[in-house]
This record gives sequence, C-alpha cells and structure tokens, in this order.
Amino acid sequence: MKSISNRRCLKVIMLGAIAAVTINTNANAKKDDAGQGHDYRTFHSDGKIGDSYTADLVMYLAGNQFMAMQEVIGDFQKKNPDIKTVYVETIPPGQILKGQILKQGMINGQKTAQNPDFFASVNLGHLKKIKKKQNNMDNYMIYTHNKLELMVAKGNPKNIKGPKDLARDDLVQSHPNPLTEGIFKFYGAQMLKDLNLYDKVTGGKECKSCWAVDGKTWFTSRHHRETPHRIENGKADVGIVWATEVKHAKATNRNVEGVSIPAPYNMGHNVGYAIGLLKNGRNQKNAKRYLDYLAKDSAQDIYTNYGFVKASADDVKLKPIPESKQCIARL
Repeated sequence: MKSISNRRCLKVIMLGAIAAVTINTNANAKKDDAGQGHDYRTFHSDGKIGDSYTADLVMYLAGNQFMAMQEVIGDFQKKNPDIKTVYVETIPPGQILKGQILKQGMINGQKTAQNPDFFASVNLGHLKKIKKKQNNMDNYMIYTHNKLELMVAKGNPKNIKGPKDLARDDLVQSHPNPLTEGIFKFYGAQMLKDLNLYDKVTGGKECKSCWAVDGKTWFTSRHHRETPHRIENGKADVGIVWATEVKHAKATNRNVEGVSIPAPYNMGHNVGYAIGLLKNGRNQKNAKRYLDYLAKDSAQDIYTNYGFVKASADDVKLKPIPESKQCIARL
C-alpha cells in the first residue's frame, strides 16, 4: 500500500498510531524501543507534526483504528479531491478529550487546535461531556464496532485457552491502563469483573506505565505498542487488546497471535465507535461530507477488511446525544 503522502496533490497529515502501518511493524524492531515515539510521527513532507489549525479537515479519533486510517483517508480524498489536507490524530480518546479539547493541548511542544471538526471515541460518555461542558456537540453516529481478544506469543507457548486463564499464577500480563485507555477502563475491566478476576489481575490498582501487581500485571501507556513489544521480548505472556490489533499484528509479521474471547465477555455487544461533529469546527461542510462517506459501503468495507465489525444502517444515522442517564445499544 503506497503512502498517501506520495500521492500527487494530496498532502495528508496523519498524527498518532497510524504511523504503525509503515514503521517498526515487524519482530525485528529494536528490543529497547516499543515504538512509542511513532505515535507522534506524521506523513507531512517536512517531518513536523502538521498544522491542526489550517487543514481542510481535522479529526481527533480513538487510537485503536490506526491501522485502517491511511486507506480510509486515501479513499475519502480520492472521492473528494478538493479536500487536500487532512489532519488525523489517533491517540487514546480520554487523552484527547481532557488534554486537547477541554483545555489547550500540546504535542511535542506544539499547540493543537481545541476545535477539531470531529471527535470520535469508543465511549459515548466522552461525547456527552463535550455537549454538557461546552454545548459544542449535538449529534453522533456509530460507524464501526470491535471486540476484545487476548494477544499471546506466536505458537501460544503458555497454552492460553481463554480469558479464564488470566487467573493463572504462572502468567505475566500486559493490559491497557485504566486511566487513559478506554479499552480497559470501559471494557476490559468489566470483562474481568464479570469473570470475578478483577481484583486478582489488577490488585485494585489504577495507574499508568506501572506494575499493578508486582511482576505479574503491567499497565501500559499505549497498549497497542507496548503489549506486542513486551510479548515478543519475553516480558509478558498475554494481554487484552482489540481483535483488530491482533489481525494487524499478524498481517505485519509480528511474533504474536490471538486467543478469542467468547461472547459476552468480548464486549462485542457493547463496543461501538461514536463520532460527533463539533459545532465550532472550521470545516463544517467538509465534515458533513466525511460523515456521509463513513456511512457508505466503501468506507465500511475498508474497516471490515481490518477486522472491524460493520455498522448497521441504523448505526450510521445521526442521532441526538442522549442525556447522561440514558444509554444506547452496543455502546
């Protein structure tokens, strides 16, 4: 797949985990480097982060879709060639909300716009906060789904059969942190609670880049980079990840594989990606065009090719953001 930045007249600025599609995607990555710095690489020609203040479309998205974004944005621009610059940020949505929308944020010493055209998260509550605190978002839609899976070393040397094995004392675990990574805060933690394993696995501790249980359970900073790196280098035996991340890792020849988690523990009935348009975004017309694009088969097919679960016709209809006491199906 060719880098979008090389396509004539289409300058695409992509910040975040998307860089993983071209950099350090194999098992020969430096053993002392989990690739964390690549979360702040971009496809901008001058190597800088790029300008979230001037792009034709600015999107702050949940980081776990990084593997699909290059193809999604390329297809969107092919269909909308007048939109020449797209700024895409794919890092944990809790960090985006707290550190870049609700207050002025900086990445690598550069300020980021507080008014992206879109914000997307695996937790509708994040969108509710924007509506409540800023009155800056009215509607949302669900554009794809995902589910939890266990990542293990290639060949599954510890013979891990499913999530109940997380109770085993012979396993070293690597899980997303509960402070900034929604995959654990909203879904992985619930799975462990449903299995009556939460206290054993986490020790009741909530932290980031730390041992939750000394020598047994590591909480990451960026799980999509740290967990496969730790498993490949013998620092962990298993970790909770998205099913799409296992598929991407295998497609890029990482020395890992997946162990499926049965429903309902995989949370597939709850995990939906919600996106909403910020009312103070600069590019309202372009943003509406992107929402229309996400609902089309071409966009849905790209996401499903990367292991996501296709959104239904009802999912992709815009709906009012519900009040806090309300809930919606599959999110």
